[in-house]
Amino acid sequence: MPEIRGNRILDALPAHESERVMPELKITDLKLSELIYEVDKPLTSVYFPSTAVLSMLALSEEGHAVEIATIGNEGFAGAQVVLGTDRVPSRAICQVAGKAYRTPVETIRDLMRQNRILHQYMQRFTQGMIVFMGQSIACNRFHTIQQRCARWLLLTADRAGSETFPLTQEFLAMMLGVHRPGVSVAAGALQHQGFITYKRGIVSVLDRAGLESASCECYGIVTKEFERLYGLPRDGNPVAS
Repeated sequence: MPEIRGNRILDALPAHESERVMPELKITDLKLSELIYEVDKPLTSVYFPSTAVLSMLALSEEGHAVEIATIGNEGFAGAQVVLGTDRVPSRAICQVAGKAYRTPVETIRDLMRQNRILHQYMQRFTQGMIVFMGQSIACNRFHTIQQRCARWLLLTADRAGSETFPLTQEFLAMMLGVHRPGVSVAAGALQHQGFITYKRGIVSVLDRAGLESASCECYGIVTKEFERLYGLPRDGNPVAS
């Protein structure tokens, strides 16, 4: 059985379900910017990130992209399997390189039928993703680049399970759907206030409370909704729902 390394859904499974689920999952290394899903292509595998972080991107006809959700160690990629569909409506790429547990769609469908707690957590995470995407739309419309930048950094740190992670300004600009100069100003302001450091493509969160104060309310809304829905707070211990 592969060792569990930090995916909060998998870590929360009771022993009898974990013994059935884990042998069906294969640990895979995901590279930075690796394509996970493409728009309107069949869903073939589901991923439970451990140290990797994935980005779900909405695309325009001109080929421009903007991030609508981030998936890390709190959940899984491939929510269509829970909804009973077999097509992915958005592109998914690896945002932070790392490890994930991968399994074929047919296998995860069987596992959901056989394991009630796994199915329940996957359903709740899917609902959380719907809220996340809706909040991302509102955030992109109403909040400043600096607020959105702070929100993105907080969400990514949570999902990477680390306050330090690789990031280029080009990548962040694409995630936020803005031009690079705007990202440079926003990140520079956050660094000047002592909330983060950014050097040679590496971001470190130095003052989480300060960064949260610089973020919009969207960070808190998304975080609290996930905790409410599937009962997994940041420490990974299930709570009553």
